[in-house]
Amino acid sequence: MSFKTLKPGYSGEVKDRLENFNGNQLVYVGWDHHLMFCAPFTLPVPPQMTFGELRDQVMAAVFSPHPEWSQINWDSATWLLNGKAFVPLLDASLQAQGVDHKSLLRFQTPELAGFMSAAV
Repeated sequence: MSFKTLKPGYSGEVKDRLENFNGNQLVYVGWDHHLMFCAPFTLPVPPQMTFGELRDQVMAAVFSPHPEWSQINWDSATWLLNGKAFVPLLDASLQAQGVDHKSLLRFQTPELAGFMSAAV
């Protein structure tokens, strides 16, 4: 990920490098139009984890407080990986599907309108 500094010549140690996470990678996951969560979650997960494990275990742990979580129809959910349409394979690893360090996964649930119909 590139960045622009405000001061020419600025340099500093990058603290969120892949090698700093003991075999895990950071994956950002956001649920579009569900504003109970104001930003994507940052999840440290192993690259070998399957997408099914990410969705059913890790994501469930952080998103399940939302009252609509249990109503998600995963067959109609759509996904974006780094801004591009993505169809995850539940039994394949994150790494095999191109989900790498600091990837952004976003999902949409068309049948659900957000907490108290707050989706925008």
